[in-house]
Amino acid sequence: MSETGSISIHTENIFPIIKKFLYSDHEIFLRELVSNAVDATQKLKSLAALGEYKGEVGELKVRVTVDKEARKITISDHGLGMTADEIKKYINQIAFSGATEFVEKYKEKDAQAKDQIIGQFGLGFYSAFMVASEVEIWSKSYKEDSVTAHWTCDGSTQYTIDEPTGEHAKAERGTDVVLHVAEDSDEFLEEARLRTILSKYCKFLPIPIEFEGQLINDTTPIWTKQPSELTDEDYKKFYQELYPMSMDEPLFWIHLNVDYPFHLTGILYFPKVKDELQFSRNKIQLYSRQVFITDEVKDVVPEFLMLLHGVIDSPDIPLNVSRSFLQADAAVRKINTYITKKVADKLAELFRKDRAGYEEKWADIGVFVKYGMLSDEKFYDRAKDFVLLKSVSGKLYTLTEYTEHIQANQKDKTDNTVVLYTTDAEAQHGFVAAAQERGYDVLNMDQVLDAHFIGQLEQKLEKTTFKRVDSATVGQLIEKEEAPASVLSEDDHKKLEELFTSAISNPSMHVKVAPSRRRMRRWLSPRMSLCAV
Repeated sequence: MSETGSISIHTENIFPIIKKFLYSDHEIFLRELVSNAVDATQKLKSLAALGEYKGEVGELKVRVTVDKEARKITISDHGLGMTADEIKKYINQIAFSGATEFVEKYKEKDAQAKDQIIGQFGLGFYSAFMVASEVEIWSKSYKEDSVTAHWTCDGSTQYTIDEPTGEHAKAERGTDVVLHVAEDSDEFLEEARLRTILSKYCKFLPIPIEFEGQLINDTTPIWTKQPSELTDEDYKKFYQELYPMSMDEPLFWIHLNVDYPFHLTGILYFPKVKDELQFSRNKIQLYSRQVFITDEVKDVVPEFLMLLHGVIDSPDIPLNVSRSFLQADAAVRKINTYITKKVADKLAELFRKDRAGYEEKWADIGVFVKYGMLSDEKFYDRAKDFVLLKSVSGKLYTLTEYTEHIQANQKDKTDNTVVLYTTDAEAQHGFVAAAQERGYDVLNMDQVLDAHFIGQLEQKLEKTTFKRVDSATVGQLIEKEEAPASVLSEDDHKKLEELFTSAISNPSMHVKVAPSRRRMRRWLSPRMSLCAV
């Protein structure tokens, strides 16, 4: 029997709206359809594991094929399948909870409202109509005594559903979605184009994906495993898999794995970026249940950690209906805070367990740490114990260590600790040398963020001022108190008088020592007078 009806969406035609406003990137259709096939397959596995499906599971994989001559793309799975009634329920009604309101918002072209529509509308299947002039579903349910259900729609609100028999019936459980590719979508009939899309979005799906007979995905990427199962080589190999053009190995990495109060897994790598901020961003990939979503992770990852590379996977990150944009909400803020803490904990651990190794990496990770301290107050509180300052001598100090190192000799008349620094040790060499002759230490503050970092430290550190080494003459850099009336003890006076008396042959001359009344510098010279007796 055959049945014809209208898709229940309470509007004349939703498909142009989907095509024009919802999915701006047409290649998304393949992600959506393959993801649906994977979901159906995983559900069957779950039923089998629970004993609710007792039949033969067989080989569970998703197959994607293209027939350029026939202008067809087919996505096939061996999962749950659907009955005709289930197709009517899940496909024809589009699982809308508010279709009319949704359509009205799109008609108004309100971008803000569009981005606030969370993915509750089951529209993934209909992305097929972005590239297809007609779509067919051939499905057979896992349920006993099921028959084939065949659904056809040409992109209008009209559909046809029937139950073919004989040679037209589907022999096995599962679903085939057949796209008749539209004339304006020829690019999607090219094998290379489809392979690129599958590699981008489906590379780590948990069910094997086969394209034209070749497996294209890794079903158990390392972020789904426990750190105890992995070696350093496993992490490095995965990094090269993510970034095949990278010539450098990562400095180190953080394996994320949390189940409460949200679900989050992933691996974040610290790359070598040296002292530059002109690097490539968008290197962290966001996944949801191993489906690639985006590399725009601005709200999920703090701004300063956008410099990192790697993968984050969370089903709890809310997306808009097309899964193209993240929605900022309480869950995202919690994840953001968690990632910040994990990075700070990792850096603190490295510093604590291997100070020498941490110092070797400082030239590469210093920009991360300083950027984080400048942009995130909580990160500053954690990082102040492992941020390092580099002296022109090459030695590295923590903030506390450096303050203790200079405070005895670099205090001014108001009892402030004066930190001297150079922004270019070579160009300011003479000033640096003059300061060192006075016994002062000079910091190298020549990185791109250091001007801002100095300003922050002046605000945060009590009774501490920063002065560039060439900002005044060496005697004016650290203004001292006026010298006391005498810097010599009574014994010193006697010794000097005896010394000079013995050195003078004229017995009629008598030697007296008086202190200099001039303002004293770092060392003091007595003023001597010769008086006739």
